[in-house]
Formats: sequence, C-alpha cells, structure tokens
Amino acid sequence: MAISQRAREIQTLVQSFHPLIAIETVEEERVQALLQEATQDMGMPLFEWSAPQGLARSPGGHTPWTNDYAPPGTLQTLDEKTKDPLELLRYIQAMSLRAVFWLKDLVQHLDEPVIIRQFREVVQVFSHHRSALILSGNNLELPPEIAADLVYFDLKLPDRDELERITRTTLGVLKMKHRIQIQLQEGEQETLVQTLTGMTLRQAQQVLGFAAFEDGCLDASDIQNILNRKAQVIRSESLLQYFPASSLTVELGGFRGLKQWLDQAKVGFSEAAKSLNLPAPKGILIVGIQGCGKSLAAKAIARFWQMPLLKLEAGRIYDKYVGESEKNFRQALRLAESMAPAILWIDELEKGFSPNKGDGDGGLSQRLFGSFLTWLQEKSQEVFVVATANDISQIPPELLRKGRFDEIFFVDLPEASERASILNIHLKLHRQSAQTLDLEALVQATVGFSGAEIEHAVISGLYRSLYLRKPLDTAVLLEQIKATIPLSVSRREDLALLRSLAKDRFVGVR
Repeated sequence: MAISQRAREIQTLVQSFHPLIAIETVEEERVQALLQEATQDMGMPLFEWSAPQGLARSPGGHTPWTNDYAPPGTLQTLDEKTKDPLELLRYIQAMSLRAVFWLKDLVQHLDEPVIIRQFREVVQVFSHHRSALILSGNNLELPPEIAADLVYFDLKLPDRDELERITRTTLGVLKMKHRIQIQLQEGEQETLVQTLTGMTLRQAQQVLGFAAFEDGCLDASDIQNILNRKAQVIRSESLLQYFPASSLTVELGGFRGLKQWLDQAKVGFSEAAKSLNLPAPKGILIVGIQGCGKSLAAKAIARFWQMPLLKLEAGRIYDKYVGESEKNFRQALRLAESMAPAILWIDELEKGFSPNKGDGDGGLSQRLFGSFLTWLQEKSQEVFVVATANDISQIPPELLRKGRFDEIFFVDLPEASERASILNIHLKLHRQSAQTLDLEALVQATVGFSGAEIEHAVISGLYRSLYLRKPLDTAVLLEQIKATIPLSVSRREDLALLRSLAKDRFVGVR
C-alpha cells in the first residue's frame, strides 16, 4: 500500500468528523510525512506539539524523509506556554481554526481530571467542524472518558515501495557523502530491498549503514550480513525469532505423509491458484509428544517452501504489564504479515491459548484467543501458520474444528525405517559412518524412542567413546540406549491418551 493511499485514509477519517485519531508507532518521520501529505491535499494547516518544544506550525507541503543523517530542523514555537499540556489544550480551543494538530506523547500527561476535562472539550468542539487531534506514541492507553471518541489508525510497517525509496535514497547518501562503493546489480538491489521487509525505515537505514561502513563497500555479499542483523533486531524488539530460509539446514527423517501434503499445498501460492481465486493455504496444527520432530517439521517446511520462518513461543505472549500482552501479540502478527510470504511457527500453542486459564488472568487468554481466531480466519497476507502442541487436552476445541487449519497432523513415535533414517542423520552430522555399526540392532533397541531421544543416545555414545579413547561402536551405543528411559515408558499413560484422542480425528505424518 503506497503512502498516498494511507494519506487518503487519514483524509477520510478527518473529513468524516473523527476528531481524535491515534497512531501507535515510534516512527515519527513517517507520521510527519503522512500528515503533511494528507493536510496539504485538504488545504488544511498542520501543527505539531511535543512537551519540550510546545505547539508549532509544521513545515508546509509534503516533505518525504530524505534520510540524510541530519536531525529535523527546529520548528518555531507559537507560544512558550503551550509546553504545558493544559495550556496547550486551552490554546488550541481558542484558535478557532480548522486544522490538524499532531500531539506527540500527550497520552502520558492525561492523568489529571482538569486536563482530561479540557481535552474532552476540545474534542467536542472539533467534532463539529472537522478538525482533528492526532495522538502518536508507543503505547496509547487513554482514560475511558476519552477512549470513546478515539479511532485507531493502523500505520503498518513500511511496504516494499517505501523500503525501495529509503534504500535508493540511503545508497545515494552513502555513495555521494561518504564515498561508499555501491556494487549491486539491479536484481541484487531488489533482493536487498526484500531482506529489509519487516523493519522500520530507521532500522532499514541503520542496517544498510552498518553493512556499508563495516568494509567501505556494499555488494551482494552484504545481504547475508543484513539478514543476520535483521534477525537480531527482530528478536530484540518483538516476540518473534527470525530465521532466513537460507539458514535452515535441517533434515527430517520420515514424515512421508506430511511431505506429500506440503508438496501439494505449495501450489496454493502459485499464480495459477490465484487466477482461480483460490485462497492461499492457511496453516497446519502438529500435535504429538515431546521430541518427535514437531519443531524440526516447522523448520523443514520453511526450507522446503523457501520462505522465511518466524517463531513465536506462545508462552512469551503474556506480559506482566497490563495491556502489553495484547499489544505484543498484535505487533507479532503485523510483523509476520509485513514479511509475507512467510511461515509463522507458533510453538507450544497450548501455553498461549489454554481454556483452563479461566478468569484467573482477567479474561486475557480469552481475548488473545479470540484475536488469534479472527486473524486466522480473516488474514489476507500469505502467512502460513505452523502451530505445534504437546498437550492436546489444553488446546481450545474451537481450534480443532475443521476449517480453522487446513489440516491437523498427529506425530507418533518413529517406526523402524524412520528410526534408521534418524540414526543415519545424526551419525552423519557427527562425522560417523553407519557402515561400521550394526544398524539393525540399534533400530531394534530404540523401539519406543523419540527422535530427540535417539539423538541424545548418539551424542552420549560419542562422549563415552571419547572418554574410552576408542572409535564409536555398536556396543557403546547400545549401552547408552539401555541407560535411557524413554517418554513412552515414563509417560506411558499420557501417550496412550494422546493416541486415543488422535485416532480417527487427525492425519498421521507417516
């Protein structure tokens, strides 16, 4: 969506008598460019306010962010008294001017009854002559007396057009002002822009600058460095972990049924499917006991489809600060949408949406669950959800209803051929040859073992061999296998219950 379309949306809100608009963001440069474009087209003046500066007239005309590493110019304050929030509101009300007033971080000052009352009076006046107050900030929680008049404007993360402009401008600045060598072909520059999706304009500027100044050059080899920096930024500023498709080197032993389903579902992202107005695949739910490969499956899907993987640990959604959990979850979903096509892996789904939380959390889990269901049903971006769960009894029944996910898979313990494949994978990973071992005996000894337990046995066997100063052999591995009590034994009842629930309900991955 181009910025001009967003400007038209702001215009529609103002012209349809919405006196109070909230934009929850820290990207003030984008807010300024958006409001300048919208007000210029409407022929309305734009004023800006912050507590240190007071109220000032915003520069006329649409001024796109030029990204020239210089701070914005100081605006001329209209009246020093307007640095005080109460005086500001009185000043605005007395102006009798049809205009748009952008108030930065004013929400923090709406904690006194007299300020709230004055704010409401300004809003009431504005509702009659199509002026508007624009509130911006990182966390816009308004008093209930004011919230009734509020409408939120969703300033999504920069789209490809915006990222392309900021990339082109930044590269020009780096080349002209800092003599950075730009050695990118046309196709490589398009790839560079794609790597920046999911970032703010400032973050995009920073990672480009970091890559360029590191060696005085920006070329195709820097794209991987930018992806690594992007992963760090996303992890530090959101609930998500980011894995580029190129970084996923996992091998999945077995899972024939899942692989066949994925091979067929992939056509849902094709142009041919779009020409038939077919919706893209929504997602799958994978349930099974711990260590049976659910997490590996999520990574393997991203690798197989060559899409970036975004991991959301459901238990991390909850935050000790009231309102932050819902905000964090909304931001995670918006970030996933901005990076489409992408895989969103929701790990341990039951920890985020368990129905057994009841009212002990003030209804938060129910609200989050409702938001997730709505998003899952209505999302238009190509975000394929891979949800994994260990405890099916903790999953809300609404999620198990046909149509929520494209398919629900049950992962049981690996069969003999799959155990052989898993053993081969981990032996090869640790530079061992299965040819020197009695693989049939090892496969027989690991009946009832999960993939993770087989991996642990191989690693333990290698440590034992190093201690004994001898090559890994079958006897050492069998010793470690016999010393392991698998979950199929220690949690026999849980596995039996899971199998009985999954029987005739879910599709096996085998």
